[in-house]
Amino acid sequence: MATPLSLSLLFLFFFSILMPTLISSSAVQDPELVVQEVHRSINESRRNLGYLSCGTGNPIDDCWRCDPNWEKNRQRLADCAIGFGKQAIGGRDGRIYVVTDSGDYDVVNPKPGTLRYAVIQDEPLWIIFARDMVIKLKEELIMNSFKTIDGRGASVHIAGGPCITVQFVTNIIIHGLNIHDCKQGGNTNVRDSPHHFGWRTLSDGDGVSIFGGSHVWVDHCSLSNCRDGLIDAIHGSTAITISNNYMTHHDKVMLLGHSDSYTQDKNMQVTIAFNHFGEGLVQRMPRCRHGYFHVVNNDYTHWEMYAIGGSAAPTINSQGNRFLAPDIQDSKEVTKHEDAPASEWKNWNWRSEGDLLLNGAFFTPSGAGASSSYARASSLGARPSSLVGSITTSAGALNCKKGSRC
Repeated sequence: MATPLSLSLLFLFFFSILMPTLISSSAVQDPELVVQEVHRSINESRRNLGYLSCGTGNPIDDCWRCDPNWEKNRQRLADCAIGFGKQAIGGRDGRIYVVTDSGDYDVVNPKPGTLRYAVIQDEPLWIIFARDMVIKLKEELIMNSFKTIDGRGASVHIAGGPCITVQFVTNIIIHGLNIHDCKQGGNTNVRDSPHHFGWRTLSDGDGVSIFGGSHVWVDHCSLSNCRDGLIDAIHGSTAITISNNYMTHHDKVMLLGHSDSYTQDKNMQVTIAFNHFGEGLVQRMPRCRHGYFHVVNNDYTHWEMYAIGGSAAPTINSQGNRFLAPDIQDSKEVTKHEDAPASEWKNWNWRSEGDLLLNGAFFTPSGAGASSSYARASSLGARPSSLVGSITTSAGALNCKKGSRC
């Protein structure tokens, strides 16, 4: 909190910057230019004056990124989650484990120092990386409960093989990874704990597959070009937050819900916040079944077919997003009500509140809007859609340097 003295000094600082500009200009200035100059000066001053907030309006980032000693306080990140996955503590209460070996030599008897060895342990672990790494997994990386994979401070790529599986486990944080070019794996034995390995059938090839998982938070990852979904959550998964990710170059981006007949997904609650859905995306941002979905303050700059779709009567609460429709005339609609006639989907609770719809984008709402239904699909307060650009400007894996703000 700035002191009265610091606020007075700050005012004098701004006054000294702006007065010469205002005096030397014509008597009547464009008010917009004056406002822009004030904001420019304020932002520049904030960067120069270390005691001022580095707040961006993104509540997750503002919780930890201002700290120049983030690298010594890594586990503080676990207290910064929001949305339905906010109780995901990952490995907060465990020790830090450093991955020193990028190899994946033996999926039944993983080598100490590898990522696979770390994620299967029974104890809580906060997993970090000794240096930049490209990790090409031989098989799915099957995580055990209470784990954080924290890529901050290194450039970490999970790529070129099967990727991450969160199956029947809880309290998982996946942060700061580049996940791309994920392939199928399976038809082999894979270890999932120090005491158990089992036969894995053919996997889908997702970037992150959440299967019967709960209290899961995927934050600040860059995902692209996987065989199936970038992030899929099915089979009774719930209490999930997907935030601050940058997704590109992919067809079926995100599936939330196993099938129309799998009614256990009726309890699914997922928050999708502050993500940038970028170039080369086609559809499913997300595609929902059953359950309750809060889609808030995301930036949709690209889609080819549609942005948000669903079937089996999910509740979709879209708030404060920015939707920029493609130039394709038949793809202006944000929404797609799947696998049902209008007589059926008109009763599904889908709403748009405060969304910014650009280039002809339009959202087709439905349902009577039962307040109890939307209460179960509300997980945080939406910021105005006009702020989406600044809130999502750092989406994706961050370039964090030790000893300075991230």
